[in-house]
Amino acid sequence: MIWAVLPAAGRGTRFGGEVPKQYLEVAGRPLIAHALDALLSHPRVAGAMVALSADDARWPGWTQRHGKPVLRCVGGGERADSVLAALRALPDDVGDDALVLVHDAARPNLRGEDIGRLIAVASAHAAGAILGAPLRDTLKRADADARIVSTEPRTYLWRAFTPQAFRRGALTAALEAARAEGVVVTDEAMAMERMGVRPALVEGREDNLKVTTQADLGLADYLLRQR
Repeated sequence: MIWAVLPAAGRGTRFGGEVPKQYLEVAGRPLIAHALDALLSHPRVAGAMVALSADDARWPGWTQRHGKPVLRCVGGGERADSVLAALRALPDDVGDDALVLVHDAARPNLRGEDIGRLIAVASAHAAGAILGAPLRDTLKRADADARIVSTEPRTYLWRAFTPQAFRRGALTAALEAARAEGVVVTDEAMAMERMGVRPALVEGREDNLKVTTQADLGLADYLLRQR
């Protein structure tokens, strides 16, 4: 049994505006609706748990999509807190060995073929797996005055995407350990890496973008309307 987890308790302060980023509309629907539908339309995904802020008044009240359950719980101040809350709130029949896909609520253009490849690799690796893409741009290291200090080698460097796929029990333990040690992890793979494991990288489509700027919002709208 595979479930999806979406941390959606953030307010999108970096993006700006009164509407939390996950509720901004692209191609006629909120970002979070596109993200949920991408996950729940895959035949291997049984349901989704969404972590929301305690005072979220914009949640549409969905209880199912694509005939599959959509559950919700109260998230936390950091992404890792919301993911941990969602993992703990999953139904009892989702065992510790069950694969969980953690996906950004503001990443609307996820493709089914990427989900399938991720599940296949993560199922075969005890350490789990994440979607990503090798870096292709030239990298420059800058000083405090935004002047180039050096050109950095990009060999073996990847951009990390979502979903990120791990066993429920192992990811819960990794996030709990990071919290206990006061470490703020920026993605689930970082928490797992701290436990000494090496998750696999699965190359995915580079148009699986996360909306973080107004320009991203326009690009996401264009990409979704072309599908």
